[in-house]
Amino acid sequence: MEKNPVIGSSNATNSTAFGYRFSIFNKSFKFALRSLLTSCSKEEFFKAFSSFNNTEKDFLHRLFLQVITSLHEGIEEDFEAICLKTKVGETLDAVEEIVEEQDLDLLFSNRSNIADVAENLSTAKKNEIQHLMHMVQLGEEHNQRLRKQLELLKQGSQALSDASHAVEKIRSINLNYVTNSRDEMHGV
Repeated sequence: MEKNPVIGSSNATNSTAFGYRFSIFNKSFKFALRSLLTSCSKEEFFKAFSSFNNTEKDFLHRLFLQVITSLHEGIEEDFEAICLKTKVGETLDAVEEIVEEQDLDLLFSNRSNIADVAENLSTAKKNEIQHLMHMVQLGEEHNQRLRKQLELLKQGSQALSDASHAVEKIRSINLNYVTNSRDEMHGV
């Protein structure tokens, strides 16, 4: 793993070298800090003090830059001290080593892929089982409706048969009555 000297106190004997991730972290912090502290341009600064003459504006701007520089250095030193105290560099180095080991370990990526595939397959099978159970339930409900309709048809058929027999009986009685009535009228 490549080590880049990044962080250290003002004297060279206490400087510590950390890896690439910490280098990026440290550079990003310093860039953000510089951007925040220098966000006011000279023109904007002069506009803020428009009632002052140019000599006073220049003096105030130089004083402002000195304060900003001092503040910048103080914040950087505090940042570096906090990073050393909390071992941010060591932690990021450990993360970097783990990532490198995982990149080199071909089975690590395969294991996660296999686990993902197994999980996806399991989820798909569970969804398929739920879908099939739902289809079976719908089929059973459909069969029950068909049975009820068949039962109603049988009952309707029986009723029609009974009605048909009743109509035949009435017809027969009617024919007998009509025949008997004719015979009585003709004096038979």
